[in-house]
Amino acid sequence: MDRIIGIDYGRKRVGVAVSDPLGIFASALETVHSAKIIDYLKKYAENENVVLFVVGYPINMDGAPSEAAKDVDVLLNRLRKAFPGIPVALEDERFTSVLAHRAMIDGGMKKQDRMKKESVDKISAAIILQSYLDKKQKGI
Repeated sequence: MDRIIGIDYGRKRVGVAVSDPLGIFASALETVHSAKIIDYLKKYAENENVVLFVVGYPINMDGAPSEAAKDVDVLLNRLRKAFPGIPVALEDERFTSVLAHRAMIDGGMKKQDRMKKESVDKISAAIILQSYLDKKQKGI
């Protein structure tokens, strides 16, 4: 079954999300230490047919890449080297952390669980991926 992977990259942690086989819905999958993300994705790709990586790209309000974009660029190079046959798409990640916190509150998650940064990272990855999937479905 084809899967699309959503990635919210950070210097310490990486949130990972995955699409359903039809590419309609995104689900939070895992939070992985940044140094281990390529190994994690390789292991995941051994069991699932990954057809695309959607990476959250940090953009300032003026549309220019933010300072954190340099870190994401390093990840993009590592992804392309490790997975030369899998394309990579970029998705604007502005406000994903805010949206993730709102989703956790709306979903009834306890405050103690919302304080865990790992939860925010993987939910942010799901929001990034869902945004991409929604645009794709609308033909944008």
